[in-house]
Amino acid sequence: MANELTHFDASGNAHMVDVSEKKETERIARASGRILVSPAVYEAIAGGTAKKGDVLGVARIAGIMAAKKTSDAIPLCHPLPLTRVSIDFGLLPEASAVEARAEVKTRGVTGVEMEALHAVSVALLTIYDMCKALDKRMEITALHLDAKSGGKSSKSRTPGSSSAASGKDGDTSSSSRTRGSTGGSTSTESPDTGRHASSRENGSGTDVRSSSGGAQSNAPTRGTPGTGKQE
Repeated sequence: MANELTHFDASGNAHMVDVSEKKETERIARASGRILVSPAVYEAIAGGTAKKGDVLGVARIAGIMAAKKTSDAIPLCHPLPLTRVSIDFGLLPEASAVEARAEVKTRGVTGVEMEALHAVSVALLTIYDMCKALDKRMEITALHLDAKSGGKSSKSRTPGSSSAASGKDGDTSSSSRTRGSTGGSTSTESPDTGRHASSRENGSGTDVRSSSGGAQSNAPTRGTPGTGKQE
């Protein structure tokens, strides 16, 4: 059946899927996610003034390392010879947030979706670690797969939709999540904390190709930031 959970055998035991008969193709996956921060943290990241150092530079390296170590962290993932891993960041002043984006490539018999998602997760967690002395209430949100190509599955996802269509093995059709001018998130206040709830903001942010670059903050107040000493 197309909807079977492939990581379980006929007896219900977990196992690593046998991919030895699959076709070798170029596999690409892209993923992204965001971390919502206080204005003080946003300014420190954008201005490169965080006391722990270059926040985005460290997060970029952490994300690349995480992609290469995915099979060590997620037990049923196959170890893969990755041919490319890139991590980029976007500064989103209107949301007081940073977006992390990963692209992972390989040529092999299974996809790299988990590598891309793992890379984004660890990059965002590293931002949290680098900035937690300023605000311990930062929120990681909107982690998702943006696109995949190679292999047999073809999925199309638009905001608010979870539908998917399947293709044949060897197709190079891609799975993509529509972004564009309306592909951001809307931010809502949580009534009990004053923090932003899950957000996908309308509008574009500042693309950060260099980890030391950034935009000046005009970010709206996001509740009361936490305080603490630098570690």
